[in-house]
Amino acid sequence: MALRPLLLRYALARPNARSSHKIPTPQGGGIAVLAGAFLALGAALWLVPVESEATRSVLVLAVAVTGLGIVGAWDDIRPLPASVRLVLQAVCVGFVLLRAAPELRLFPEFLSLPVERAVALLAGVWFVNLVNFMDGLDWITVAGMVPLAAALALAGMAGTIDPMTGWLAAALCGGLLGFAPFNRPVARLFLGDVGSLPIGLLTAYLLYRLAGTGAFAAALILPLYHITDATITLLRRLARGEKVWEAHRSHFYQQATTNGFSVLGVVGRVGLLNLALAALAGVSLIWPALPVQFACLVVAAVLTGLLLRRFATGPRHG
Repeated sequence: MALRPLLLRYALARPNARSSHKIPTPQGGGIAVLAGAFLALGAALWLVPVESEATRSVLVLAVAVTGLGIVGAWDDIRPLPASVRLVLQAVCVGFVLLRAAPELRLFPEFLSLPVERAVALLAGVWFVNLVNFMDGLDWITVAGMVPLAAALALAGMAGTIDPMTGWLAAALCGGLLGFAPFNRPVARLFLGDVGSLPIGLLTAYLLYRLAGTGAFAAALILPLYHITDATITLLRRLARGEKVWEAHRSHFYQQATTNGFSVLGVVGRVGLLNLALAALAGVSLIWPALPVQFACLVVAAVLTGLLLRRFATGPRHG
C-alpha cells in the first residue's frame, strides 16, 4: 500500500455509468503484482541457476511486460487513442514472440512460419485485451487467473512444461494472491491497465508455452471462461454496430450484477468454474489420448456455457 497516496493523486478510477464501483478507487495495484512476481522469480533464479536460454527468455519477457505496463499506466492517467494502444500492444507481443519463444511452433504441419506467427500475434493481442476487458469487477481477475497460474505451476512441477515456465506461473500466482486482500469486495485498490495488460501478456505466454508441448486442449480449457465471455461480447457488439473500443457493461459477468447477483456471487462462481476447468485441463494432460482431450473440451464448454446462461438470465432462472 506504499503506492496508495501516489495512486490516489494520479490514478484514481472515478465511477461512471459503466462502472461496477460506486466510489472513487485508486488503480495501479498491478505495479505491486508484477514487481512482486518478478522479484520472486529473480530470487529463484539466483538460488537455483538454470540454462542461459531460459534466463534470456525471462529477461525478454520482463522487458515486454515493463513496456506494456508503461502503456497501461499512461492509459490509466491519460487515456490513449485505441489505435495507439493496439500498435504498442502488438509491438510488445511481437517482441515476445520473436525473442522469447523463437523456436516454438504449434502447427508446423499445417501453417507456414509467417502465417503461424501472424496468428499468434493476433491471438496474443486479443488475449492481452480480453484480460483487460474482463478486469471490471472486484476479485474477478484473481478468480480467473489464480487457478490458471496455479495449474501451470503444478504442470511445471510435474515436468509437463519446462521448469522456468512453471516458476513464472508460480510467481504470477503469488503476486495475485498478495494483491487479493486489497481487491476483495469492496475493493480498496484496482489492478488498472498497468496491471491487467501485462498480466494478459504473461498469461498468454504461459499458455503458449503449454500449447507448445502439444497440450493444446489444456491451453484452451484453462482460460475458457475469460475467452468465451470476452469473445461473445465482442462479436455481439460488432453485430450491433457499437464502437467496441469504448467502455460498456455488456459482459456476462456485468449482466450478472445487473440481474441480481452479488459481486461475491459472481466471482465465487467464476472461481469455482475455473477450478473445474483446471481439473479438466489436468485430466487432459494426464491422459493425452485424443478422445479424452475432446471429452474434456466438451465438458469445459458445457460448464462455461451454463454459467454464461445463468449470468445472462439472473439467479432466479436456469
